[in-house]
Amino acid sequence: MRRVLVTGGGSGIGRAIARDFAAAGDQVVISGRRLDALEETDDGRGMECRVADVTDEAQVAALFDKPFDVVVANAGIAPGGPVAKTTLEAWEQTLRVNMTGVFLTFREALREMGSGGRLIAMASTASLQGGANIAPYVASKHGVLGLVRSLAIEVARQGITCNAVCPGFVDTEIAQNAVQNVMNRMNLDYDTAASKLVGRNPMKRMITPDEVVAAVRFLASEDATMINGHALSVSGGEI
Repeated sequence: MRRVLVTGGGSGIGRAIARDFAAAGDQVVISGRRLDALEETDDGRGMECRVADVTDEAQVAALFDKPFDVVVANAGIAPGGPVAKTTLEAWEQTLRVNMTGVFLTFREALREMGSGGRLIAMASTASLQGGANIAPYVASKHGVLGLVRSLAIEVARQGITCNAVCPGFVDTEIAQNAVQNVMNRMNLDYDTAASKLVGRNPMKRMITPDEVVAAVRFLASEDATMINGHALSVSGGEI
């Protein structure tokens, strides 16, 4: 039985990932800022729910009272808007959650992680290309991928791998908020706004959380022992 940590486990992709590990019989710890959301993810599955903010160094350190075999750094935010209207506070908050949060999580994980350990960051296709009106998000995800590629080299001799999963638009609350932002900004109906967001995906649809889960499950498996420093795109051919 592996010990697994999933940050941002209270909703969306994190919830789907946590439930998949739990269904496989792993000992799962989920963290997030809202206990009620974490408990909803658990829903009797036997997960351990920990309230923690990934931008708080002490709170992140407290999650690692025991070593983990698999750590999925999933917590993130996705604000939108043009750079000219982006406040410094919004910029810095996005970097703190999306990039520094991954750094703090992986740093603590590595203090006691043993051979065979898996570090998996939830990046995005935004870590591989630019995008209008999401500059803070894109910058933060590029930073995450840089961290993953650097860590992969550092930990390889320890038998640990570090990889990133890079989904396009996944059908979660964050994606729905993005659709709403486009609707408001461009005065569009839902279907037209959604089609703009998935326009780069040759399959012309949002990705399901389960399709992202499958990528995480693979990277955490024994079959992925020699996959390290990789950005695994789950985007229907967008990347």
